[in-house]
Amino acid sequence: MTQEIHNCIIIGSGPAGYTAAIYAARASMKPLLFTGKEPGGQLMITNDVENYPGYPDGIMGPEMMADFRKQAERFGTDIKMEMIESVSFDGDVHTVVSETGDEYKSHSVIISTGASAKWLGLESETRLMNQGVSACAVCDGFFFRGKDVIVVGGGDTAAEEATFLTKMCSHVHLLVRRDEMRASKIMQERVLNNDKLTVHWNSSTLEVLGETEVEGARIKNTVTGEESTIASSAFFVAIGHKPNTGMFKDYLKMDDHGYLITHPDSTHTDIGGVYVCGDAQDSKYRQAVTAAGTGCMAALDAERYLTEQGII
Repeated sequence: MTQEIHNCIIIGSGPAGYTAAIYAARASMKPLLFTGKEPGGQLMITNDVENYPGYPDGIMGPEMMADFRKQAERFGTDIKMEMIESVSFDGDVHTVVSETGDEYKSHSVIISTGASAKWLGLESETRLMNQGVSACAVCDGFFFRGKDVIVVGGGDTAAEEATFLTKMCSHVHLLVRRDEMRASKIMQERVLNNDKLTVHWNSSTLEVLGETEVEGARIKNTVTGEESTIASSAFFVAIGHKPNTGMFKDYLKMDDHGYLITHPDSTHTDIGGVYVCGDAQDSKYRQAVTAAGTGCMAALDAERYLTEQGII
């Protein structure tokens, strides 16, 4: 029996994957979407989303992703609650293999596998997730305006998020593990010259304090061994993100951090019929609305490719 060749397979859900599915389905591409191990992506661990257009009263992240999924299904997207384990992008028809070992073939593939925030690995950090612990200052800083907050990290991301938070928070404590920052010189200058920002050098976090919401952190000086406590209403972890792109390393170009590289102003990769959207490609903005926008772009790029090839 001849194996079915799909027009479009989407690997990963979240705002990028579901938006790609909506556009692909409306273009009669009959997309097949694999949700991955975290259906809905990072928004599934986000309580209040107040910065996505169309939700004037805000919305819970999981509820928002449920709406995205319903809309994708409404137009005919076939959604499978499975992970893709491996891919083969040799030839004009591409192959993906699911966790069950089943092979699926498609003329086009849209990658929307996203990225995962790196965490410290503390029990208290996990327990207070969305109760003041966050990995996105742009997303959640607004909830802590006028309050003291903590940011952990020493790179550009931490410097950017700490500086951003000073615009709305009373004071920002930046915990840097070493006696110097890895951030670029200009970002370090912005941090060190900001009166609303205090850097705590050689500092590691022992525990995030609070029972039902963040009340501060217990830290340790890595040189002297001295322990101390900082009071705060939020604890932002800014030690980086890891794109979920490992399975594509043999086929697609990546930057030094694993983010997939696309052609300028498009979602095209160097392989015909393979497109990337969302946080698997975007290391700069990492917002739901920008991910959704690139999901739209990927579906439009895939549609044009299939049309040019005479497939649809």
